[in-house]
Parts: sequence; structure tokens; C-alpha cells
Amino acid sequence: MLDGPSNLGLRPPVVGAVPGCYKLAGAVRDQGFVGRVGARDAGCVTPPRYDRGDWQPGDGVFNAAAMAGYSVRVAERVGRLVDEGNFVVLLGGECSNLLGPAVALRRRGRFGVVYLDGHSDFRTVDNSPYVGAAGGEALALVTGRGQADLTDLESLRPYVRDTDAALLGIRDDDEYEPDVRAAGIPVWPARDIIGDPAKAARGVLERMERDELDGFWVHLDVDILDAEVMPAVDSPDPGGLQHQELQDLLEPLLASTQCAGIDIGIFDPDLDPDGKYAAELTDTLVAALT
Repeated sequence: MLDGPSNLGLRPPVVGAVPGCYKLAGAVRDQGFVGRVGARDAGCVTPPRYDRGDWQPGDGVFNAAAMAGYSVRVAERVGRLVDEGNFVVLLGGECSNLLGPAVALRRRGRFGVVYLDGHSDFRTVDNSPYVGAAGGEALALVTGRGQADLTDLESLRPYVRDTDAALLGIRDDDEYEPDVRAAGIPVWPARDIIGDPAKAARGVLERMERDELDGFWVHLDVDILDAEVMPAVDSPDPGGLQHQELQDLLEPLLASTQCAGIDIGIFDPDLDPDGKYAAELTDTLVAALT
């Protein structure tokens, strides 16, 4: 269990504030998460200060330099844990946290990514007037789309090939879904998962357990859950999964011998003052991991 509590890739929730998702790790740890799954505590990679400065639309991804340096440090820690034979649980943070594991695994071979998210996070300058928040661009970035200071660390672009990615959980109105499909990345919208998550997991594993892959990583943005059961995120939407459906989707993916680990992000404890949603999320994660 490694903490990567970066909020560098999200817009401020209100003027003068910073995104609260950096508190995710503390919130689930406070629910006994580490002990309940029998994990070894691997500590924390402390992120840089959140500071957008005088960023303006058209300036590229904000906090990019800090994010790049942080991603390399996370990659070092994740890589060492993987080399020791560990299954890694990286507690975010937000979606740009995926860059660290993606770089770590790219150094070691050819790995896929299973992207579980209520949004495609495939925004680029080719399909949007401008980019800015890397949390809304993370799948694009790890597949090599975007500015080189984030997509080509150590000259490793792309960290994940389009043929080795899968996207699950987006809502029907996702504006970038056509671009994802055009890239050849298969998509399982939330409506196709609800009712039979295990079937979706089987379809993903057929793609991820191919001989040419050295393994895969799971990225989980908890806004894959329906807004009714998980409103404590920066962009809650209806039409998502229930907790049991998320558990049923995660279990076979995480049980695969090819799965190197998972990063978990976007849950914002600032939006959960009594800890109700932290407790429910932790219960789901514990069940999926054990």
C-alpha cells in the first residue's frame, strides 16, 4: 500500500481552494484499509505544492513540470515494489497518478491498462479548444497524446499502446468516446457493465492476458460509481455502477496473475464530512481485494 496523494491534475473546486482528493489515502486508511487487506505499508510519495500560478487557457497542462517530476518519483517507488514481487495498491490522488505506474511498467516491458472511470479522460488539443487539467486527459497522456514533458518521460512514449488499453464505465454522453473508439481502444460504457460486470471483466481479461503483454495495471476513478452512491467526487454523474457491481468488476481483474496493481483516485473527503462514503468505498475495495 503506497500513498500518492497528488491533486496536481484537477481544477480548483472554488476560487482560492485546492482539490481535496489528496486526502483520499488518509480517509480510507482511517477505515482500517491497510490491515483489512493484509497489506505491507510502503509509505508515501509526498507531492509538490499545488500552484497553478498565472495559468491561462492555451498554456498547456497546468502543474506539468511538478507533475512530471512527481510521476518519475512515483515510478521509482512503484517499480521497486513490483520488482520485489508485490501487488501494488497506489492511493491517490487524482487520475494523473496513473503516469507514475505507467512509466514504471513501461521501463520493464509492455503492459496494458484497464481504465475504470466515469469519463474517458481523452481530451487533447485535437478534440478540444485547449487542455489544462491532466486529470481529464490521463488516458490520452499515457497512450502518448499530448505535450512531451508528460507523454515522453525518459523517451518512453507511449507508456501504453492503444492496442493494450481498455476503457470501462463512461456514461452515454461522453464527448470523447468516438475518439477513443477511433483509436482502437475498446469501450464498455457503464450501461453495458450494469447487470453483468463479470462478463465485462471477462472481455477485458481476454485483451489483457494476451501472450505479447507482460501484464497490466488497473486505474480506478471512483466516479465510475453512480452519483447517488458516490457524490464525493469532483464530477459526479448519474448512470454509474453500484458498489456491488464495482466489486464484481474488480474482483476478477485484480485476481489475475497478470495484474501488477491498481491506483485509486478522485474520492474527495472534503465532500464527505461524516465519513459515510469513505466507509462504503473502503468496504468495496476490501471486498474486491480479498
